[in-house]
Amino acid sequence: MNNKGMLKENSLNGKTIVVTGGGSGLGKSMSEYLLSLGANIVITSRREDLLKKVANNMMKEFGGKVLPITCDVRNPDLVSKVIDESYSEFKKVDCLLNNAAGNFISPTERLSTRAFDAVIDIVLKGTINFSLLLGKKWIKQKEPGNILNIVTTYAWTGSGYVVPSACAKAGVLSLTRSLAVEWAKYNIRSNAIAPGPFPTKGAWERLLPGDLKDKFDPSKKVPLKRVGEHHELANLAAYLVSDFSSYINGEVITIDGGEWLKGAGQFNNLERVSDEMWDFFSMIRKKK
Repeated sequence: MNNKGMLKENSLNGKTIVVTGGGSGLGKSMSEYLLSLGANIVITSRREDLLKKVANNMMKEFGGKVLPITCDVRNPDLVSKVIDESYSEFKKVDCLLNNAAGNFISPTERLSTRAFDAVIDIVLKGTINFSLLLGKKWIKQKEPGNILNIVTTYAWTGSGYVVPSACAKAGVLSLTRSLAVEWAKYNIRSNAIAPGPFPTKGAWERLLPGDLKDKFDPSKKVPLKRVGEHHELANLAAYLVSDFSSYINGEVITIDGGEWLKGAGQFNNLERVSDEMWDFFSMIRKKK
């Protein structure tokens, strides 16, 4: 991770960053890089055993301070506890990285209302809980703040088979842009990242069990013909939580190798046409 870092050493010295869902997957990768740049990191998850192990391993590898706090983002009381403990340990919180999420693939007609709740409560309500409670504290104490949300490219297009996630992420996208305008007067910025396919062992095995993972190869949908690497997302997140991005507010930055644009273009599938077929079409046009 260090040898692929974009920012200079110690670029985040003195900053305290809360990362929800920071104990695994992309949240862990981002937390590691932010820690390596000098930030104090607070990681949350519902699994206490995992959090403590990850925090210890991160501090052994990168140094610095990682505070693991168990939290269900759906519970405002537990969210308040995280904020209080973070301030008690580090005296301040500079940035909130809302990364905790839940998702599953299913035909929508097979879903119950409880299935919708399971995703929306974590993704949308969890993001609202942390943003609102920490934002109120920043405003009351006249402290600057920085909110970075992780959304997805189908937050603005929608997507079949992941409808609860699409609804929730669209809400987070709207929250990002709305707070960016309303809270700028308090010196609180709000931005988002919309990642394309960045496979993680746990999440992708749950989303695509069995041989679905091989049949649904995400790299085939990406113009760059590959999936994202974790350090690429971590670099972007580090920039957006740093002071180098202080004039970026209300923005959603896509990092997907061009995947969603390929899906949006009406004629993009013409890449399947061979050179021989293009030659044949050219001959027909010339004859006309």
